[in-house]
Amino acid sequence: MLTPILDGNDRRPLYEQLYRHIRGEIEAGRLAPGTRLPSKRALAAHLKVSVVTVEGAYEQLLAEGYLSAQARRGFFVQAGAQEPPPEPGPAPAAAEAPARPAFRWDFSTSGVDTALFPFSTWAKLMREVLSGQEDRLLSAPHPQGVPQLRQAIAGHLYRFRGIRAHPEQIVVGAGSETLIALLVQLLGRQGAYGVEDPGYGKTHRILTSCGVRVEPIPLDRQGLRVEVLDQRQVRVVHVTPSHHFPLGIIMPAPRRQALLRWAGEAPERYIIEDDYDSEFRFSGKPIPALQSLDSGGRVIYLNTFAKTLAPSLRVSYMVLPPALAERWQREFWFYSSTVPSFEQYALARFMEGGHFERHLNRTRTRYKARREALLAAARSSGLLEAGTFSGGDAGLHLLLWMDCRWTEEELVARAARAGVGLSPLSAYDLSPPSPDRPPALVLGYTRIAAQEMAPALAQLKLAWHF
Repeated sequence: MLTPILDGNDRRPLYEQLYRHIRGEIEAGRLAPGTRLPSKRALAAHLKVSVVTVEGAYEQLLAEGYLSAQARRGFFVQAGAQEPPPEPGPAPAAAEAPARPAFRWDFSTSGVDTALFPFSTWAKLMREVLSGQEDRLLSAPHPQGVPQLRQAIAGHLYRFRGIRAHPEQIVVGAGSETLIALLVQLLGRQGAYGVEDPGYGKTHRILTSCGVRVEPIPLDRQGLRVEVLDQRQVRVVHVTPSHHFPLGIIMPAPRRQALLRWAGEAPERYIIEDDYDSEFRFSGKPIPALQSLDSGGRVIYLNTFAKTLAPSLRVSYMVLPPALAERWQREFWFYSSTVPSFEQYALARFMEGGHFERHLNRTRTRYKARREALLAAARSSGLLEAGTFSGGDAGLHLLLWMDCRWTEEELVARAARAGVGLSPLSAYDLSPPSPDRPPALVLGYTRIAAQEMAPALAQLKLAWHF
């Protein structure tokens, strides 16, 4: 009988701990192909956990191909699921992505709290898809994404972002990176593509790798400086108006109107609106999407489920203006959908059944509590005597502006030695910043529990001597 050690104090849910243990045993060869696993009830009774916990672990192993299920017989280790033998010789250093060090308190902005993922609901919907849509699952999906999912996305955008989009305008893709690369082919490489500076560096790298000239555009307190676009001969600009990354600026209405006017002043000018975390707004009235203000068909709306559900789902989507949607269907119909049908149908059901809205409400409440705990810990620790926070009205990170007793590099290094992971604002600069800009740090708070904020800030107080 399998006997993993399941820790109730671990941040990971029990089903994930069990799933990882069984997967490790299979990959290491300790569970050979064909081995029959205990029944869900038997293993639950043995481990003193709920049947739902075991069911969640088994469903994930089934989905990833580690197990197979046989009617009236049970679950068996699938052949070929073992880790292949290592290739001879060391792998080239350039092939390995740099790993982020493990920190006791990690304020990274690159992930979400996986414990909030509604795994039991998702597993139930996956079973429904398997049993109810077998004929569609093995067929190639629509090039723009399955109609059921695009219809669900269109409904969500209308209710929550004020966007009136027909499903035929929506293209589903495996991550925003894939969609941006496809947009370059759709929009062409003439002229320059503008990106926010500071901003999300990966967008700059993707556009550069696609062979276009990329121009970093500076920001002021209201967001991207529109007057610079003409100076740099920009034709397409990528912006995050609802919550700039990483400064947290929410672009006000006059600046949005100025940006729309710029797009309408010349043919073939377009705005790519990246609405990456607009679902997480904690104060004030909802801010309409830039696309909902566009009457000239110049805004391409881009969003992802990476922040709301999980990055590993690799499901993003874009809304094309009608003229661009027609061009896409005329010239790019040969592209196959980059997201498997299984995930698309499951996500469609998740949205249609109201589960996505309930999940958003739950996660928004949890993340708001963590933000408030972080700010409370900053006040009680005395951190606010040496720094100030900004960008907290929306999104899943805060910007901490510090006095000049330390440089950003020194602040990050001292925090790391204390077990606290932080990112400097300079990591997002595409060009040299103003010399009088104070040091600043980016703090994402999705991975740290509310009760852990005070210990984390106490460590920073010791590390920074404030």
